[in-house]
Amino acid sequence: MTETTFPQVIADGSKPAAAGADVRCRIAPSPTGELHVGNARTALFNWLFARHNGGVFVLRAEDTDLARSTKEAIDILVTSLRWLGLDWDEGLEVGGPHPPYRQMEGVERFAGVANRLLEEGRAYRCYCTPGELEDRRRAALKRGETPGYDGRCRTLSPQERAAFEAEGRPYAIRFQMSGSDVTVHDLIRGPTTFPGAAMEDFIVLRSNGVPTYPLAAAYDDVRMRMTHVIRGEDLMPSTPRQLELIQALGAEPPAYAHLPLIIGPDGQKLSKRFHAVAVERFREDGILPDALVNYLALLGWSKDAKTTFLSRPELIDAFDVSHVSRNPAVFDLQKLAWMNGHYIRETPDDRLAPMVGEFLAGDGIEADPETVERAVPLIKERIHTLAEAPPMLGFFFREPEPDEKARGMLGPDREDLLADAISSLEALGDWTTDAIHEALNGVKERQGLSSKQAFQPIRAAVTGTLVSPPLFESMELLGRERSLNRLRHAFDALST
Repeated sequence: MTETTFPQVIADGSKPAAAGADVRCRIAPSPTGELHVGNARTALFNWLFARHNGGVFVLRAEDTDLARSTKEAIDILVTSLRWLGLDWDEGLEVGGPHPPYRQMEGVERFAGVANRLLEEGRAYRCYCTPGELEDRRRAALKRGETPGYDGRCRTLSPQERAAFEAEGRPYAIRFQMSGSDVTVHDLIRGPTTFPGAAMEDFIVLRSNGVPTYPLAAAYDDVRMRMTHVIRGEDLMPSTPRQLELIQALGAEPPAYAHLPLIIGPDGQKLSKRFHAVAVERFREDGILPDALVNYLALLGWSKDAKTTFLSRPELIDAFDVSHVSRNPAVFDLQKLAWMNGHYIRETPDDRLAPMVGEFLAGDGIEADPETVERAVPLIKERIHTLAEAPPMLGFFFREPEPDEKARGMLGPDREDLLADAISSLEALGDWTTDAIHEALNGVKERQGLSSKQAFQPIRAAVTGTLVSPPLFESMELLGRERSLNRLRHAFDALST
C-alpha cells in the first residue's frame, strides 16, 4: 500500500479551516436505499457552500454497510442528485484526483491506517466477543452505570494476548482515546467541549477488515483534502473522536458544521410515519426540483426574514453557513406544496407541458404534446403538484367515466337544460371560448338558473367531473364534435 501524505501537521486538532478559493466539501451518504430529504438538504448545503466560495463539491459513497449497500442504491443516489440539479466536480461517475470514491474499493487502505495506529501505540487489538460485550453492558446497566466499552483489552498482558492468538480468536482494532477533553469549534454551533472521561475507546477496523464510520469518514476526508465537513447534528458525537483520530495521523482536520435536525409536525425526527421522505417520492408526487431545492434551502437557513423564493444563482450568492440555525427545522408539506404551485405558475408552458405529459403517460393516458401544451395554461393556476394534472386533463384524451358527483348532477331534471345547451351550441358558427360562453349564458338566462346550476351539469357531461379546467376554454380545446357528442350522450342517458 502507498502511504497517503497528509496536509499540514498541527498540534491542536480543533482549529477550523477558513472558507476561501481552496474550499473542498462533500456529500458522503451510505447508499442503502432512497435518498432521504435530510441527506438531500445536506448535499444542497455543501453544494451551495462550494459554489458560493468557488470551491469543489465531491460525491463519495460510504458503502461499508455490506448487507445494504448495492449498485442499485448508488444509481438511485446519483439519479436523485442529478434530478435535483446538484452537480459534483469529483466523485462517483465523474472521477477525480483522489480515487476511489466508493469506500469499499481499495478497502485495504483502512487496514494500513489501522496497523499504523497499532504500531504507534494509538490503537490495540480488541478480542472481546459480541456476547462478552453484551454481558458487560447488561451488568453496567444493572449497577446503574452508563454502558460503554470498559477498556478491557487495552491492558491485556502479553500472556493474555498470546492466549487469544493461540486460540484463533478474531479481533477488531480499537482506537485509544487520550482521555483529554476535546473542543469542537463548530461553524454553526460555536465551541463545544466533550469531556475526555466520557469518550470511550472505539473500534476503527472490524474483525472482517471492514472499517467503521469514524475511521472511514475521517481518513477519506483527510485523504481527499476536505476543508469543510457539513453534516447532520446526529453525527456530532463522532466529531471529537474523529478529531483525535486525525490528530493521531498527524493531519489537519477539516472545519466542521453540524446542521439542525429536520423534524415532522409532531416534533419527532422526520420519518416515514409522517410522509414518504425520500426525494424519489416527492418527484413521483409531482414536486418540481427547483421548488424542492428552494424549500430544502429554507430548512434551517434563510437569506433574511422576508425572502422565500430564491433561484439557484440567488441561493448561491446569498448562502452563508454562519446563518444556519441551531434549532430543528420543521418539514411542512403544505408550505412545500404552496411553493411548488408558485414554481408551476412561473414555469413557461413549453417547459411545463413535457413534465405534465410524463405524468399523463404515467397514468396510462396517451396524450399528444400539442394538446397538452394548449391545456397547460388552463390548469397551471389550479394545481400545486404535477400529480394533480392527470385527473384534470384526462378527459381531453379519452372518453370520461363520470364520477359519483358528476352522475349526481345529471339527473332527470337536467333534461331541458341539456337539450337547450345542445341546440344553442349546434347553432354556433365559430367554436371559440367567447362564442361558447355567450351561448351557454343564454341557456342559463332562459332556464332561470344560476351559473352553478346551469354550468355544472354541462361540465359533468363534458368532463366527467365537477372539478376541471375552465369550462368554456376546455370545450374550445376539446372541439365542437367531441363536446356535443358528450352532451348528446348525457341527454340520451336521461331520455332512456
